[in-house]
Amino acid sequence: MPFFELLAPAGDLERLRTALRFGADAVYAGGPMLQLRAGSVGFTMDNLTTAAREAHALGKKLYVTVNAFANNREIEMLPDYAQALAAAGADAVIVSDLGAIATIRRAAPALVVHVSTQANCLNYAAAQVYADMGATRVVLGREMSLDEIARLRAHTPPVLELEAFVHGAMCMAYSGRCMMSAYLTGRSANRGDCTQSCRWRYHIVEQTRPGEFFPVEETENGTTLLSSYDMNALPFLDQLMDAGIHSFKIEGRMKSAYYVATVVNAYRRRIDGTADVPTLLAELNCASHRPYSSGFYFDELRRHKPDEGAYEQDCVFVGVVKQSSGCEAEVEIRNKLTVRDAPEVLSPASIGQRVHIEAMHLADGTPVEQETRAGTLVRLTTDAPLQQGDFLRLRTPVRTIMH
Repeated sequence: MPFFELLAPAGDLERLRTALRFGADAVYAGGPMLQLRAGSVGFTMDNLTTAAREAHALGKKLYVTVNAFANNREIEMLPDYAQALAAAGADAVIVSDLGAIATIRRAAPALVVHVSTQANCLNYAAAQVYADMGATRVVLGREMSLDEIARLRAHTPPVLELEAFVHGAMCMAYSGRCMMSAYLTGRSANRGDCTQSCRWRYHIVEQTRPGEFFPVEETENGTTLLSSYDMNALPFLDQLMDAGIHSFKIEGRMKSAYYVATVVNAYRRRIDGTADVPTLLAELNCASHRPYSSGFYFDELRRHKPDEGAYEQDCVFVGVVKQSSGCEAEVEIRNKLTVRDAPEVLSPASIGQRVHIEAMHLADGTPVEQETRAGTLVRLTTDAPLQQGDFLRLRTPVRTIMH
């Protein structure tokens, strides 16, 4: 059977460890330079070394994003950085800038290069050029359809791996090349500092009525006319396999560990065939998301209605298991939890399991009926064992509708 890689985001070491535990074959993270996410999710060199060591101990891989377009000063700094990433144990770097690719190949020829989706590779001629430059993988532009991917695959050497995004936020701009945030706030999306201005609510003003703001389309929640849906390719993952995709990439280095666990768990089970599609779609609805879409894979992006910009979720994340010894577990509270609750357990060992809480105590031994303070550690006695790293969630009455 061919091997298909599940590639997950890692905003910090906690999320990296979560992704690996829930079944990711590889993780991608940003380092201290040229990564396209805010500095809060950039790893230090020491943390990258730790991340590589922990991934390799599990037989898994670490890729580092170096995908901002470099200026002259950064190009001059890049050889030392590339050599440092190689020394840290990075299995590959994800790069978009042509000059950066050439510079990295010269400075650290053993360091594997993947071409970022920011490079907007949409055809086999461009893919071949990157292969000729020494890249071993191309992350395809998000605007490609399944038919276009299959044609590109047929015209490129099999040794050139193809990677595609399968889940998470999509940008309303062309593969993320957007100046809207920079124009409105001075924070550039192309330098990893996007304010997501396209998600904001906008109104219009009539020239003769200054100060009177009219919604673009009147709704209860305002309008998010420029905001895109989230991608969800889980139902047709087999079609992406048939089209020639090797690596399935989940978006979300800014997302929580709970989000990473939920999505990685669902896609792991989909690839392995250990749960059916309806069950896994219900799992994906347990994490906060915008309405789902199939992206451009079937040619035309599904357009949202202006009142569909809100986040949805079917579950509330209430706690994470920090330590466990059978039916006694130390849990860090994230939302209200009571002894009357029967939370679901998000775990790579099971799906849909519930546990009943028989007793709850604070760290000093004080029994409590409920706890609402996020970050508080409590001791739970449950009717079934929990494992360190499991997440607890409660179903909400709000029902998410799949698109």
